[in-house]
Amino acid sequence: MEQFLIDNTDRYHALVAAFKPRPADKKAQASEKQDIIVSTRIRPMLTEEETVFPASVFVGSSTSTVQVHELKKSVRGPAALNSSSYTVDQVFGPDASTAQIYESLVQPLVPWAWGGGLGTVFSYGQTGSGKTYTVSGLERHVAETLMDGSLEGERKIHITIIELAGTQVYDLLNFRKQISILEDSLSQIQLAGAVEACITTKDEFLGFIEAAASLRRTAPTQKNDTSSRSHAICRVRIQNPTIPSAEDGLLYLVDLAGSEAARDRTEHDSKRMAEARDINKSLSTLKDCIRGRALADADSTKKAKAYVPFRQSTLTKTLKHVFDPASARICKTVVIACVNPCLADVKASINTLRYAELLRVAVPKRSIEYNAGVPATWNSEQLRTWIDGNSGTPPISSTILAPHETGPQLLRLPIPEFLERCLKTPDVSPEQAQAFQTKFWKLHVDSQHAKSKPSAAGATGESGFFVDPFMQRFERLNCSEDPEPGADAIPFKQRVRPGMVVCWHPKKYFQNANWGNKNYAMILSSVEDVGERVCDIKGDKVREQGAKDGKSGKYLASTIIPAILPGAYTVQPWQQAVVDLEEVESEVLMEYDEATRYFYITL
Repeated sequence: MEQFLIDNTDRYHALVAAFKPRPADKKAQASEKQDIIVSTRIRPMLTEEETVFPASVFVGSSTSTVQVHELKKSVRGPAALNSSSYTVDQVFGPDASTAQIYESLVQPLVPWAWGGGLGTVFSYGQTGSGKTYTVSGLERHVAETLMDGSLEGERKIHITIIELAGTQVYDLLNFRKQISILEDSLSQIQLAGAVEACITTKDEFLGFIEAAASLRRTAPTQKNDTSSRSHAICRVRIQNPTIPSAEDGLLYLVDLAGSEAARDRTEHDSKRMAEARDINKSLSTLKDCIRGRALADADSTKKAKAYVPFRQSTLTKTLKHVFDPASARICKTVVIACVNPCLADVKASINTLRYAELLRVAVPKRSIEYNAGVPATWNSEQLRTWIDGNSGTPPISSTILAPHETGPQLLRLPIPEFLERCLKTPDVSPEQAQAFQTKFWKLHVDSQHAKSKPSAAGATGESGFFVDPFMQRFERLNCSEDPEPGADAIPFKQRVRPGMVVCWHPKKYFQNANWGNKNYAMILSSVEDVGERVCDIKGDKVREQGAKDGKSGKYLASTIIPAILPGAYTVQPWQQAVVDLEEVESEVLMEYDEATRYFYITL
């Protein structure tokens, strides 16, 4: 075949020169919600290739199309030109630098992960197409951005680098020690046994990258003397020490093993053939997972989530957070399809481009009608109005929390970034920020499950959804808020009642290791109303701590402590303390969530 291409080089040049490309195909445009960006990088021709073969892959009539020319034998007559075009989100030609790719595609993922989000970059393509070169360059730029001080706030940065070869996983920061990929009781994937290095400088970051690269498995192939025979994953974990309860931001840089065409495997032994099958199988599963997650996100209104086979390979199981439709965290993904433009490799280039085009899921824009009870329908002005009127005291600045975001965009903001923006408003406490985030998210969840059919027995609320009066009052009983109308106009110390939650500064219990200088408690009764044998957690008689005239202002209360979930609390009914109203700072509204069986602060 190569001799055929060499013999017909002149005819190929003539046919390409006479070729007239079609206008760019106007496919469905992706909306602003797009979380998967698919791009193509065409590497430059190598010197040894240029002297023998012409180029066959070019940037098309627009920056989102790739034009491919293939020379085919004819049954009768001279060789014919077979041309095709492929559409992705962005195409980078041979003259594009890695810095340009980083600024256009990857750089936005760094502040996203810095704020607590999930970001993933995949580099895919034929062996020898420049995947490892691209990812290595991107890693350097990520290190520069993370360490140059341009990102706001304090963070702790950790790095883990692993290699996946078939079903085996190795730690490249610990001399290729074999580790395990396990799923814990909370359905989170853990890299059991992997070393996680804490980095503080750019040089440390790059040093770990270079050390891991030297241990990665490579082998010579017909196309590449140092072909990567495994997948390499660099995980950057970004911890926010100012919000300990917030989930860490994660950025994954994935250099996939090179796919091989049949002509690249002619000299492989049985072991290498099995290795190539494992690589191609994992890449096929990866394609199904990326597309399946994109389709699930494109139509989030469906009750039944699309099936995504992320457990079918070690690679996709490791990256479960990217593909699991049940995951509440949003992951932004960039796929870079690296292409070898040489005419001799046009078949492999076409396969790569077909793969890339299949990953691209166009999400049509829809006109959304405003609904006061559905945050996903709010524009930026409507969102800021709601924030100003529903964020508590002091009100959280809407211009700081949502300077340009709409309702759907704020819903997609990582929780740590949401909380950090709230705390920039003077005098806003972490508890108020967490409560407001919970309130905003609960409103969104409730709007997705609300019923819109009217009923003669009920009424239509502000949100436009049916409101059952009985259920409305019943739901209020799951909250510590006083159910009587107008009760909030009375100072809380004048309306103390069973079930009220208060924030207090205990003096008596301060020395106990389980207590701090600010705690929550749920009022049970006044100390004068309990039995004579009732004791508090220190073993002291409760009634003896009251006044003889029954006006001590002290109450027996159950303690409330933080739960295992961020922002959640649990009531300890048998750990009781005496609360003095003089030590109480404020009333706190808490709501019980049946799904998690925890209490959450609300506004």
